[in-house]
Amino acid sequence: MRRLIVSSCLALVACQGPSEAPAPSAASDVANAPSAVAAGISADTLLAAIERLASDEFEGRAPGSSGETLTVAYLTDQFQALGLDPGNPNGTWVQNVPLVGITPADGDTMTITGGGQSREYQPGVDYVAYTKRVVDEVEIDAEFVFVGYGAVAPEYDWNDFKDVDVAGKILLFLVNDPPSDTLFGGDAMTYYGRWTYKHEIAAAQGAAGALVIHETGPAGYPWEVIGSSPYGESFDLVADDRNMSRAAIEGWIQRDATAALFEMVGLDFEAEKAKAAAVDFQPVALGVTGRTRVRNTLRTIDSQNVAALLPGSESPDEVVLYMAHWDHLGKDDSLTGDQIYNGAADNATGTAGLIELARAFTQGELPRRSVLFLAVTAEEQGLLGSRYYGENPLYSAAQTVAALNMDVLNQWGRTRDMTVVGMGQSALDDVAAEVAIRLGRVLNPDPEPEKGFYYRSDHFSFARVGVPAFYADPGVDYLDKPAGYGLEKRDEYTNNDYHAVSDEVKADWDLSGALDDLTLMYQMGAGLAASDDWPEWSATSEFRAIREQQRPPQ
Repeated sequence: MRRLIVSSCLALVACQGPSEAPAPSAASDVANAPSAVAAGISADTLLAAIERLASDEFEGRAPGSSGETLTVAYLTDQFQALGLDPGNPNGTWVQNVPLVGITPADGDTMTITGGGQSREYQPGVDYVAYTKRVVDEVEIDAEFVFVGYGAVAPEYDWNDFKDVDVAGKILLFLVNDPPSDTLFGGDAMTYYGRWTYKHEIAAAQGAAGALVIHETGPAGYPWEVIGSSPYGESFDLVADDRNMSRAAIEGWIQRDATAALFEMVGLDFEAEKAKAAAVDFQPVALGVTGRTRVRNTLRTIDSQNVAALLPGSESPDEVVLYMAHWDHLGKDDSLTGDQIYNGAADNATGTAGLIELARAFTQGELPRRSVLFLAVTAEEQGLLGSRYYGENPLYSAAQTVAALNMDVLNQWGRTRDMTVVGMGQSALDDVAAEVAIRLGRVLNPDPEPEKGFYYRSDHFSFARVGVPAFYADPGVDYLDKPAGYGLEKRDEYTNNDYHAVSDEVKADWDLSGALDDLTLMYQMGAGLAASDDWPEWSATSEFRAIREQQRPPQ
């Protein structure tokens, strides 16, 4: 992410840091504006939809499950009842997304050998390994090579591989970007810091394996998010080569397991990690080998994106798009007690919010442009549903005005602020800023930019194909709450409920803040749908060049 103030309007709201108090007038306005919620949006209908989607009956809404069938039927019924049109030009409410489901068999470990020693690493405890290759079994026996952050970034004159041939090796990557005040995104993670990038660059280097070293702080979530279910089914899109160009093994390794591996050959992990922060870093061949195999059970399915359309009155071929992912992690029969990952916050809230926005748009006259409401599948598997849409759009990227994403709504009350993830990426920040001023609110940049949230949700699938994409998180400056309350609640959710069976509707939820945020999102989209403007990427955005090819500057 790169911070760029793109207008004087944005400067008014972005100049405050995330911990600064907003102007008194803004605080007063939002505190005294209980009736500002857009018509059609209500806490009762929002909560009812969340409770339905997050109910045990839906079994965690995993792709390819009975929960998907129930979810798609529910969303279709809701959109149809609102009088919307089917969003697929073929006359249906869905876009089929072909996926392969890959379930690794249990019983396989990883044998680590080096320095005259041999150890057995246990899946889920020390590492998690899987393969995205569409094959029944893969096996590797290769040397570990520590490649630092694994970044190949010519714009920063940075190449962690130098001229070292790492083909056929198991690469160990640090999570996040190389730390720098002047390179990459500074405090903000760029795509080079995402684990998905590290797996991609490993494949490009011809590696046999790619393991990202998990550290809770830089990753943004505890090991349990990754290691609690090492044998669960995962999904992927199927490339023409059946994903055989991917590294044979991908996955994660615990920080302490990594340090022990280094110690086997007399190296200190923290010392080697510190060296990786320098531009002259060289890959370190550890002289330690790892041998493991992954055996798969495969199935192919057609999962579904759900699409509903409100046709525009004057320019129906120009589309403003709202999205939220409907899927979560399903059910794990191996767990004792609660086995259902209900995904109430993540992302029954956002999916229910999509319905609320659709209802709001049906309260008045048709907008000038069309509005598409897109509930995408398989976000939790790596943004697969949105990625498939981006590569196979129902409405072309060149004719898509903007993509506005909702992923986890506010459950804890009203805030003065709203958090813009990736602030400065596009002129959509201007649109949001103007609406925020009208509503007596302020916009702040992401208070945790090092976690790379801009690259972790479905709007990124649209950004990478050129469509200006906006993603807002709940604010952190809560009305009538002590300073720091918002970040405390974020940490509480991340540590206790994120990707856990405990992500359920809570008795103390207060959705008043979600209504405020949905109103802001509604007014943003309504303004875009009523105008003939085409928001642009900022001058320094990595996505600007793609958009200019689609829509050459006038």
